[in-house]
Amino acid sequence: MPDLSGIVKAYDIRGVVGEQLDAALVRDFGAAFALLIKPEAPAVVIGHDMRDSSPDLAAAFADGVTSQGLDVVSIGLASTDQLYFASGSLNLPGAMFTASHNPAKYNGIKMCRAGASPVGQDTGLAEIRDTVEQGVPAFDGQRGTVSERDVLSDYAAYLRNLVDLSGSRPLKVVVDAGNGMGGHTVPTVFDGLPIDVVPMYFELDGTFPNHEANPLDPANIVDLQAKVREVGADAGLAFDGDADRCFVVDERGEPVSPSAITALVAVRELAKEPGGTVIHNLITSKGVPEIVSEHGGKPVRTRVGHSFIKAEMARTGAIFGGEHSAHYYFRDFWRADTGMLAALHVLAALGEQNGPLSALTQDFSRYAASGEINSTVGDQVARMLAVKDAYAGKSGVEIDELDGLTVQLPGGAWFNLRPSNTEPLLRLNVEAADRAAVEALTAEVLALVRA
Repeated sequence: MPDLSGIVKAYDIRGVVGEQLDAALVRDFGAAFALLIKPEAPAVVIGHDMRDSSPDLAAAFADGVTSQGLDVVSIGLASTDQLYFASGSLNLPGAMFTASHNPAKYNGIKMCRAGASPVGQDTGLAEIRDTVEQGVPAFDGQRGTVSERDVLSDYAAYLRNLVDLSGSRPLKVVVDAGNGMGGHTVPTVFDGLPIDVVPMYFELDGTFPNHEANPLDPANIVDLQAKVREVGADAGLAFDGDADRCFVVDERGEPVSPSAITALVAVRELAKEPGGTVIHNLITSKGVPEIVSEHGGKPVRTRVGHSFIKAEMARTGAIFGGEHSAHYYFRDFWRADTGMLAALHVLAALGEQNGPLSALTQDFSRYAASGEINSTVGDQVARMLAVKDAYAGKSGVEIDELDGLTVQLPGGAWFNLRPSNTEPLLRLNVEAADRAAVEALTAEVLALVRA
């Protein structure tokens, strides 16, 4: 039996094309997915990104699905949130071919049930892996069919219907698509809005010739920052490879933290539904639950990861959720993540008043943060325990282990230390009142981690 543990991750399938992932294996994944969802749906909707390998892999997956008697609706080139829209609006399970922000040699599959409900290790992905490892049983009935459907215009119209920009002042916005799927979706979504788009790297190119499509790395937004300053833009937006995440820079070219965006969008959603619940993961700024509470909402803290966010949104009926990684989830979007909808909210808020984005977001940026710092360690458990022992028992210190190790210190500073699921890394996030306090606490914790 093949061992697929190296490519079947917590939330998706991802690997190096030609080494870990090929058409034959992907066909088996398609057949196994069809077996999983056959009792629930008659068809599967499939989309793919701009990577060179994506069309062939998507076709192989479709072949696997139809081999089990289910039909396929192919939407062709799509962002991940466009695939979620198709799954939600058509009420069909879906599969998206993308490796998001990973380098060109990678590809992968994100799967969902009807209504964009996630498929992760605990919700079907482990079962799919087991089926493929043990051998997919043959189906002797009639094969399914493949049809094509273009949902881009419907997707764009749906988003524009959720955020009213008709009263916005004209805005100049630089958009860096990173040669990813933002170059496919932004022109249609922004068409007719009072926004002058200055495009950067809109050419779909899975080799990523300009920079990696990973805006979480500061090196990959340098071009955007420079262009915003050069053209005097009101804001800049950077999308990752599959365009489900969106990062924002202000008119000075300075990054706006995803926590500030989470708080800003939460306030707008709470204005529509007072008293609503807002989800935030435990690495977002503590300013997020403070602001949500101040605006009459109910903040709920959860683990990192879209499957946890979506499950908690379903349990609580939350109207919105945000993560430190710039994933934004909306109840009005089938609880799925869409950076595009978050971007429209930011631009609507900016266009409704005359001040700059830096002034608007200042109210939502209360604390200084380190960003995520990775350390390669030989023994994750031992280093985590060393850090815990160093702080446990100290006066006024609170420790919880909801996701990794979170340590709350007297005076309001805190840090979270989490092990990577796939690499020998520990990930550290620190927040405190000011930059000097962040740097001091970061140095203190890293000395323990890297001892």
